[in-house]
Order: sequence, then C-alpha cells, then structure tokens
Amino acid sequence: MTNPARAMTTIAVTLLAALWAAGSAPVHAQEAAGSYEIVPIAEGLDHPWSLTFMPDGSILVVELSGNVRIIRGGVLSPDSVAGIPDVYFESQGGLFDLLLDPEFSTNGFVYLSYAHGTPGENRTRVARARFDGASLSDVEVIFDAEPAKNTPVHYGGRMLFLPDGTLLVTVGDGFDYREDAQRLDVDFGKVVRINRDGSVPEDNPFIGREGAKPEIWTLGHRNAQGIVYDNLSGRVYLHEHGPQGGDEINIIEPGKNYGWPVITYGLDYSGARISPYTEYEGMEQPLLHWTPSIAPAGFTLYRGSVFPEWDGDLFAGALAAKHLRRVDMENGQPVGQEELFGELGQRIREVRTGPDGYLYLVTDGENGSVLRVAPKE
Repeated sequence: MTNPARAMTTIAVTLLAALWAAGSAPVHAQEAAGSYEIVPIAEGLDHPWSLTFMPDGSILVVELSGNVRIIRGGVLSPDSVAGIPDVYFESQGGLFDLLLDPEFSTNGFVYLSYAHGTPGENRTRVARARFDGASLSDVEVIFDAEPAKNTPVHYGGRMLFLPDGTLLVTVGDGFDYREDAQRLDVDFGKVVRINRDGSVPEDNPFIGREGAKPEIWTLGHRNAQGIVYDNLSGRVYLHEHGPQGGDEINIIEPGKNYGWPVITYGLDYSGARISPYTEYEGMEQPLLHWTPSIAPAGFTLYRGSVFPEWDGDLFAGALAAKHLRRVDMENGQPVGQEELFGELGQRIREVRTGPDGYLYLVTDGENGSVLRVAPKE
C-alpha cells in the first residue's frame, strides 16, 4: 500500500512525473458535481472493508476487525453476525470479503476471505458457511494460501465468481516475498481459481506442470484489492497496488504473467528503482497504471440506467487521493478519468453497484460509513 508519509528523493519525483505523463488516461475535473446526492446509509462502522447485497434487500457490511454487520430496513444492527471464524486482525490483516454462492437462494452458502494465523505464521484463507440471515453454521475452510508468512500485510483477499461457478481469489505477495510472485510453487502474488468446494478445476492453466500449484490462474501480482467481471465482454478486470507509483488495472486471462516485480512503473518506498524494466517479453502490460499512486480499493463496473452516462465505466476508490476514480471506458479501452466525491475528504475503501442501480461507497477507518450515490432530483 502506498505510504504517503515517506518522502521521495528529487530524482524519484522527476521519474514519477515522467511516468505519470506516459502511462495514464487523462484525468478531468469533477464533471458530475451538482448532479447527484450522497445519502448516508450507515455510520460508526469499524474499518468497513466490503459490501454484499442480499436478495431480501438487506446489506451485509464486512468489518476488517472480524465482524459482519447487517443493514436491514435502513437500520444498522448493533451486533455482528454470529459464527464468524476467528481472523488474524493486525495491520492490513482481518476479514476482507463475503460473497453469496451463485445458488444461495437454494443452498444458503456464503464465502468469506480473511487473514488467518499468528504473527509468525499467517496466510489468506477462504471458508464456506451456511447463512440463515443471522448467523453462520457449518463453517468449512476450502482454501489456504501456501506457504504461511510472517508479515501482516499484502493479503489480497478479494473474490469473484465466474459464470461457470468457479471462484477467483486474489492472494497478495506478502510484501517481503515479492520475488515469489514469479514462482509457480507458491501462492504469493497470484490469482487462484478453485471450485466452490475448494477443489481445483481440471482446466486451470498450470494443471500438470511439474512444480506448479494447480490452483494458480494468473501470476505476477502485488496486492490486488479489486476484481470484477464484465458480463457483456467476458473480461475480468483486476486492480492492484503498486509501491510508490505503478498501481495497475489489468485485464486478466488464465496462465498469463502480469510482471511484478520484474516489470513495474513504481519505485520502492526509499525512492530506489525496483526494476529497470517497465516491459519484458512474456509479461503483460497494464491496461492503465496510476503513477503516482492513488491506492485503489474496491472495484465496480457500472451497468445501469440510473447513471446512463457511466454505463460500462470502471470505478475504484482512491485511498491515498481521497476520492472515487471513474475510468471512462470505450470499446474495452480507457479514454479518460474523472475524480468524484472529493468533497467527502474520505478514504474510499469500497464501491459497489447496487441492485437498484445506485452506487454505494464505503469510507475507511474507525468511524466508517456506507453511502448511497443517487441522481439529484
């Protein structure tokens, strides 16, 4: 994650400025100001991290500290959902994401990603459980990233169901293990693909390769904090944090290598170059990169009629920059960017498109909020 408090050298600043000019779609001033209203839905949340919309209209809010809160009828329950597994809550570690099974209405399954373990041995974990609207039961661990690590950072932990019912899970590089993002015998710096019971799909790209973990779908990632699927194009978009610069949006495809740390547009926090390469044979270029970093978090691809001018665009929270970043997409390519909701002055941790077509934002911190963005009438 970007560390804004660490100063860069003059050389680093010059290099970052050059990379910014070369690597990003143009950013425009907030064009939508005055055309929307932001309505608080819930307040007083403890480091809220993600949102899940339920079929009955309620909203589940995941708190990093290990709680899942319910917003029902516009009221935030004071208590957490019961039965949440123990999480390792330290620094960036905690409870990350909660997804409903594609057949939730008939089987009641939900999936949770979280940090598990101890300071000396911890990892990204995924568990499946049954949810009855108030508590979890039959909790079963279906994935453990291997090996364990001794750092409380860079877990990834974002999840996405593909149309075939398989589950993608982002696994961070653990910060101190960045070179392992290029190794196929460990899960650091990968996107893995598993079945809903935790087994490995037979068509994963590295099945049968000696020394390769069969769950790996893509490699060469740093710390992916957003992943979305576009039903119209069939593309999977993923964004990930760079160090100082080099945040990326990638279109990810099975078996491909996205380069970290061999290629990057970012610098180390000391100002030193991590790699002399921004491109290398056999490694994918990002669709877009942010240099300097915006620290992207949360991700949605908007499809809807409430904001027709945003249909097909990508949205990511900008933790460091304290706004929502809209990426204007045309024919699968970014053609511009827009900074939205900077008047909040908040780190935006999550953004989702609601079933009602509105945008929902989650602000970060010890007193986080859930906000709904609607057109101004």
